[in-house]
Amino acid sequence: MIRWHRAGWKLFWRLKSRPGRPPIPQQLQALIRRMANENPSWGEERIANELLLKLGIQVSPRTVRKYLPRRPPGRPKGDLRWSTFLRLHAQGIIACDFLVVVTATFRMLYVFVVIEHRSRRLVHCNVTAHPTAGWTSQQLREAVGFGEQYQYLLHDRDSIFAAHLDESVRRLGITPVKSPPRCPKANAICERVIGTIRRECLDWLIPLSESHLRSILKYWIPHYNTARPHMALGPGVPDPPSTDRDYPHPNSRHRRGESYAVRAKSILGGLHHQYFLAPACA
Repeated sequence: MIRWHRAGWKLFWRLKSRPGRPPIPQQLQALIRRMANENPSWGEERIANELLLKLGIQVSPRTVRKYLPRRPPGRPKGDLRWSTFLRLHAQGIIACDFLVVVTATFRMLYVFVVIEHRSRRLVHCNVTAHPTAGWTSQQLREAVGFGEQYQYLLHDRDSIFAAHLDESVRRLGITPVKSPPRCPKANAICERVIGTIRRECLDWLIPLSESHLRSILKYWIPHYNTARPHMALGPGVPDPPSTDRDYPHPNSRHRRGESYAVRAKSILGGLHHQYFLAPACA
């Protein structure tokens, strides 16, 4: 009995007198990690000062260091990830790539797409049977034009993107950026839209000729830019309508006023539909 009492007393005081400071609240730990992830160049001193001066939270830099996320091996301190670079410069980045389409007569065609990183808008799209550096350079001139202010053009290391093509892009005031070798994820947004074109359009239609493929894309791309919801935008639409229709807000989450009805517009013969509200009497 005495031995059990001594062991219990020893355990009681061990728990009561644990060394070190008590941990900071979980919300503050999450805030420190969030600030470190959103600002890769900040260290523990900067985060501690930010908490003290802006939020009135006094935390030691050594405490902040304990909760900082660990850097991946081989990544230098303060270095930006590639995804962070793309996010910071999304407003001025466009990306381009090719996808291959086979017609009903087994003819191979190439579709050239240019997409804007910030808005996910398909800036340009065209079809050819014989892609060359000169043809690609002309497509980029048509895509960029003179009104848009882009800073970077992201493309892969395909042989069609020759040195003289990059030089013509520089004359347009745009810096070409090549993705690393064998890294399709470095151009993930353009690769994603190519997959979307295949899954939502070309996997369900067999183009008969080059002109037929061009007409298919002519009908699908406006749907992609103005009507298809994008999860990366919040969800949102790359080119929302300039004037919003003045519809009354629903009284509940699942009910809409009876004076308005849901209408549908078919795209590509019913492959997709666009839904919108219209007066019930229309």
